[in-house]
Amino acid sequence: MPVRDVLIVGAGPSGLATAIAAKQRGLDYVIVEKGALVNSIFNFPMHMVFFTTPELLEIGGLPLVTPYDKPTRLEALRYYRRVVDTYGLQISFHETVTAIERGDDGVFVVTTTTPRGVTRVREGRAVVLAIGYYDIPNRLDVPGEDLPHVNHYYTDAHPYYRQRVVVVGGKNSAAEACLELFRAGAYPTLVHRHAELGGTIKYWVRPDIENRIKEGAVKARFDSHVVEITPTAVVIEGPGGREELPAEGVFLLTGYRPDVDLMRRAGVSCDAETLAPQMNPETFETNVPGLFVAGGAVAGRHTGNIFIENGRFHGEKIIAALAQRLGD
Repeated sequence: MPVRDVLIVGAGPSGLATAIAAKQRGLDYVIVEKGALVNSIFNFPMHMVFFTTPELLEIGGLPLVTPYDKPTRLEALRYYRRVVDTYGLQISFHETVTAIERGDDGVFVVTTTTPRGVTRVREGRAVVLAIGYYDIPNRLDVPGEDLPHVNHYYTDAHPYYRQRVVVVGGKNSAAEACLELFRAGAYPTLVHRHAELGGTIKYWVRPDIENRIKEGAVKARFDSHVVEITPTAVVIEGPGGREELPAEGVFLLTGYRPDVDLMRRAGVSCDAETLAPQMNPETFETNVPGLFVAGGAVAGRHTGNIFIENGRFHGEKIIAALAQRLGD
C-alpha cells in the first residue's frame, strides 16, 4: 500500500471531521475503523436523545436537520452517513488496530486485523488517534461481572418486561435506563456509590427520575457499592449493611475510558492517574512526533470534558499543523 500522508484511527465524529479537513487540504488519508460508522453512537441506547442542539453536532458545514429541539440517535446515524457520502470519505471498516510503530525514517507502520483474521499493514507520515472512549467500560472488578446477564451497555428496555433489573451508576445513562425500564414494565433498582444523583443529569431527566424514586417506581440504594454478582442477585454493601438484590438483568453503567493501552504501546506518555495523553494543546500532537490525538481520546478519565461539540474541531487544528509541516 502507498505511504499515506495521514492514517486516521476511528470513524466517529472527530475522525470524520479530521478526514474532511485532510481532504480539503489535499492530503492523502484513510480512516481505519474497528466497528461500524460512528460506532459509539450506534451503541448508544436505541431511543437516546442528545443533550445538545443539532447545530453543535454538525461537521463539514452540513446541516443536521431535525423537527425536534434535540436530535435523536437515529437522526445522528442518518446524518453521519450523509456526511460520509457527501464528502466521499475513504473508510475501511472492521479493522482493529493492533500495533502502531514509528520507523527511523519517521514513517508510521499501522497493523490491523479483521474479524476473519486478515492482517493488514498500512504506512503513513502521521497518525491521528480519534478513538473516543466508549469502547472500554470502567469495570467494577467484582466476582460475577462477566456473567451473561450483566452488561456494561444499555440498549433497549423491552426484553426486561416484568423482570427485576439492577442498574449501577448515578449519572445520565443510569437515570435514563431506569426510566425506560420502568416505563417498559420492568422493575428497576438503582445502585449508586454516592449519596445523591450526579450533578450533570439532563435537566429534563432529573425531576423525572427523582419523582420516580420518591414514589417507589424506581427503587434506589445510595451510598452503596456492589461486592458480588450472582446468577440471581446483586450483592451490595450500603448504610444498612450487606443486601442481596434479586435480578434477572444487570447494567453496570459506570462510565468508560479511552484505550490507553493502545496509546502507550505506540509510545504515548499517559498520566498514571488521569490517563490523559501527553500532548501539545494547540496542535494535539503527542510526545511521539507525528502522532496526534483527537476527540474523546484527549480526555483520559475526565470524559465529561470532551463532547462532540468541542471534539469536532480538533481535526481542523491537527490537519492545519500537519499540512504546514508536509508543505515545508
